[in-house]
Amino acid sequence: MAAPASRRSAAFVARRALLGASVAPVGLVLGGAARAQSTRGALAPTPRQSRGPFYPPDPPRDASNDLVAERDGRRAQGEITQLSGRVIDTTGRPVAGTLVEIWQCNAAGRYHHPRDDNPAPVDPLFRAYGRATTDAEGRWSFRTIRPAPYPGRTPHIHLQATTPGGVQLVTQIYVRGEPGNARDGLLARLSAEDRERLAVDFVRAADDGWRASFEVVLPA
Repeated sequence: MAAPASRRSAAFVARRALLGASVAPVGLVLGGAARAQSTRGALAPTPRQSRGPFYPPDPPRDASNDLVAERDGRRAQGEITQLSGRVIDTTGRPVAGTLVEIWQCNAAGRYHHPRDDNPAPVDPLFRAYGRATTDAEGRWSFRTIRPAPYPGRTPHIHLQATTPGGVQLVTQIYVRGEPGNARDGLLARLSAEDRERLAVDFVRAADDGWRASFEVVLPA
């Protein structure tokens, strides 16, 4: 006999929370708050966060910095967001040629990943993963959607930066002021200062979308 829907739902939420917490942290940095300084005056590297279970097992080779597809007068669901920033080191110098990758669930809370058993629908017009390479000033940008929650987690965007020299850092970007932040288990593991450093302001743009900025500080 099948379990009642309420029991299946509770088990699903618990399983998703366990998946999000079971992957060891790898490492990265913030963008929305003031830069933290070390005792020696250098910028502090970004707080580390886990890669999570839904990094693409086979990232698409044609991935770009635009995660929002448009076809036959339709586009990916969700609120369009221009996410941009820079990659710098602890001295404030830009790190050119850094590969920046982001991945996130769609507007319904579903990742495009074979391990995601969320019954929410897949959005065929949302690419869910993108990559960009920093320019000479360390700048990068993406066209994506405002992050949505999924069972067990507050809205967030995963970000991974890999320098030409092979230094790799991973973090997660959060929406400042999002009510779910206070209940997120992974975010709660950080200090109040580090939580603030990973929180980003999402500001309304002239086209009624959103704009957000996140600065990645790599360790020396």
